Amino acid sequence: MNQVNRNSPAALAGEVLASLSSARQITPFSTRVDSFDVSAAYRVTAELRRLRCDQGETHVGRKIGFSNRMIWAEYGVFAPIWGDMYASTVHDIAAGTGAFALSGFLEPRIEPAIAFGLATAPQAGMDEAALIGCIEWVSHGYEIVQSIFPEWRFAAADVIAAGGVHGALLLGPRRRIAPAEAADWLQRLAHFEVDLFCNGTLMDRGHAVNVLDGPVCALRHLVELLASDPHNPPLAAGEIVTTGTVTRAFPIASGERWSTRVEGLPLPGLDVTFT
Repeated sequence: MNQVNRNSPAALAGEVLASLSSARQITPFSTRVDSFDVSAAYRVTAELRRLRCDQGETHVGRKIGFSNRMIWAEYGVFAPIWGDMYASTVHDIAAGTGAFALSGFLEPRIEPAIAFGLATAPQAGMDEAALIGCIEWVSHGYEIVQSIFPEWRFAAADVIAAGGVHGALLLGPRRRIAPAEAADWLQRLAHFEVDLFCNGTLMDRGHAVNVLDGPVCALRHLVELLASDPHNPPLAAGEIVTTGTVTRAFPIASGERWSTRVEGLPLPGLDVTFT
């Protein structure tokens, strides 16, 4: 295989899939592929989705990454990105309490987030008041993120090509948004707080404003980003969108119990023990 083919979007997507499947980390593309930028990375995103769907996976939504400005300097990524989610990576913990196995994840970390289920497809140019009308339900969940690149060292383009560091989404109970409640939800989603605990010890407190001024604002950013993407489709009705971590992301390990307390939203905290 020649150099051009080794660095094609399809070949790089194959590397990502092999890394995820074998739980083996690889060298960041940005250090070995000339001119590997964000535009090139989203072409890899499209190829990775094609490969996964060709293998029988079902695409169910998107994750927004790095929407929390508080973590940009820590990772050297200074703008939101997105990746795909699949039926195999999204798990309901309807009771709000459960267990989840970490085997096969690469340097996993936990991120408490707000997720939306879309009733209708949002359109570019919509403001937050219009976007809330596209949302069927809201849930508080954990995204389990992972890095196929050693020690979480990468460029923004690497993160995008690797599927947005998405590992799994653990969803708590889903609350439907009735039309009469939309304005109240919009207000609450801009002002809530989340406390994150490990084995009962408070690790961090996050605020809605951290996430691009609120999860609905993060959704709006994604809609506009996809509108200018020639390689990936816009959001569709039925998709799940997780909007980014409200707190910092923390490494997790088997045997730990992580829980949250949500203030300002009519959503319960989530209590998960990792095995």
